[in-house]
Amino acid sequence: MAFTAQDVKELREMTGCGMMDCKKALTETDGDKEKAVEFLREKGLATAAKKAGRIASEGIVKAYIDEQAKVGVVVEVNSETDFVAKNEEFQNFVTAVAKTVAEKNPADVEALKAEVISGGTEAVGDVLTALIAKIGENMNIRRFARIAGNVCSYIHGEGRIGVLVETEGDLSNPEAHEAARDAAMQIAAINPLYLSKDTVPAEDVEKEKHIIMAQIKEDPKNAKKPDNIIEKMVEGKIKKFYEQNCLLQQEFVKNGDLKVEEYLTSKGVKLVNYVRFEKGEGLAKKEENFADEVASMIK
Repeated sequence: MAFTAQDVKELREMTGCGMMDCKKALTETDGDKEKAVEFLREKGLATAAKKAGRIASEGIVKAYIDEQAKVGVVVEVNSETDFVAKNEEFQNFVTAVAKTVAEKNPADVEALKAEVISGGTEAVGDVLTALIAKIGENMNIRRFARIAGNVCSYIHGEGRIGVLVETEGDLSNPEAHEAARDAAMQIAAINPLYLSKDTVPAEDVEKEKHIIMAQIKEDPKNAKKPDNIIEKMVEGKIKKFYEQNCLLQQEFVKNGDLKVEEYLTSKGVKLVNYVRFEKGEGLAKKEENFADEVASMIK
């Protein structure tokens, strides 16, 4: 019994298994989808489909830089537990994923999953499915960023936070490289909202001014102050907003007498872009009490 590409697609949707595994299962069972599901279950592969519904908010953030190609990548891959995040096989997979992004430049995560993994012969998505079945936890390639140019990276807390910075000009000079890495460390620690005051969207500035004006009017001491004084108060608070939220206007954490921009300039470095990933940020973590868990099991 022959089978079509549509049959392979449907089997993938039914089981969550990789394309090559589904093809093999259909071949072994003469195109019978029900038997193919049984075949995959027997091989321990279809279990990945059940695991796919479980929340994966642990994991790791990794960076990879190809010095020769001048390409940097930061990637977040999630797992259900921190224990798996420390698994050597999982970590090797994440490194291979980052290298694949650097080499293939996929448009998004789905396109990445369709690419042949760096150093291997199977698609990234198929390798991931096999790893889920083998380790027994749900895993997910959440996101990645790729920057072509002069890049430097910093990973904090064994993969809890990853930062990739891009500079204008070469980073082969050790002092310049150290300065770029210092900036990456500050980004990791303080998580600025913007690169510089020039990159803050006009609507964000207007929103902040609106909040500041409301706060000023709330204070009875400001009721009789003239408009020009109020205007100066707003300007002062907006300056403070820039200093708190814009990387280049922030105090340099290693030397409070300097702004980050001043420090970088003194080392001949101009920062033009950065990406910061924090493991699990924005992801819900599964919380169930014991009574709910028992009730769900009874159902």
